[in-house]
Amino acid sequence: MKFCWTTIRVKNMEESLKFYQEICGLSVTSHITLNPDTQIAFLGDGETKLEIISNAGSEQVDLGKDISIGFEVKVLDEHMALVKEKGIAVHSGPFQPNPYVRFFYVIDPNGLKVQFVENL
Repeated sequence: MKFCWTTIRVKNMEESLKFYQEICGLSVTSHITLNPDTQIAFLGDGETKLEIISNAGSEQVDLGKDISIGFEVKVLDEHMALVKEKGIAVHSGPFQPNPYVRFFYVIDPNGLKVQFVENL
């Protein structure tokens, strides 16, 4: 069995696409308008895939308070600088719980915690 993707319901499609493209480095592989109120976009290729869905009038999105998604980066400090340059605050971190890993969190436009990890 292979993991397919993570689905996130979003408040604002354009804001979410910008975040996941610019901050997480994912490219849009398809963007479908099902009807005037519903859009679905798939981002990423290879192993990392994300599906985001927006429904008009869905300003309230319940993502669960203890859920986060994580992305591996090559150099944590460089990615943290990029995040700050784009005007996104670091939510927490950086942390280094052991000599082999460092990470920090940001909050996406929908309130979801996103982790960036450097394996040392």
